[in-house]
Amino acid sequence: MSSFGDYLKGQDKEGKEKHTPTIEIVREGENICPLVRITVGKETPHPNTVEHHIKWIDLFGIKKENEQLIHISTFDLGPTIAFPEVSVHVLLDEMESLIAISYCNIHGAWESQVKVMPACRAASLCGAGRV
Repeated sequence: MSSFGDYLKGQDKEGKEKHTPTIEIVREGENICPLVRITVGKETPHPNTVEHHIKWIDLFGIKKENEQLIHISTFDLGPTIAFPEVSVHVLLDEMESLIAISYCNIHGAWESQVKVMPACRAASLCGAGRV
């Protein structure tokens, strides 16, 4: 029996340019929580029609201390109106890496992962304790 992970596609699959989510971590200032931006089709724009579109994008974090998978956010996108680029401010202090999964209504689920570098973490700057 297959697991969900068996169906995730990545950088090694044909069509990756239009489907693989690109994760960027942007520091906007000293006292602002890092912004995580996810773009699907950064290299080659993905079609955005009713018949063929990116339906959703999920963001997860992997904790440094115990490798626990943490759900950070889900973005549900409407065809023809919503461009598949989303962003969210994230407290990255405890995160080892980030994983984005996008879903194309024709070509299935695609994933990418980035390591969170120490310079990207904003210790205690964006609502620590609110999590």
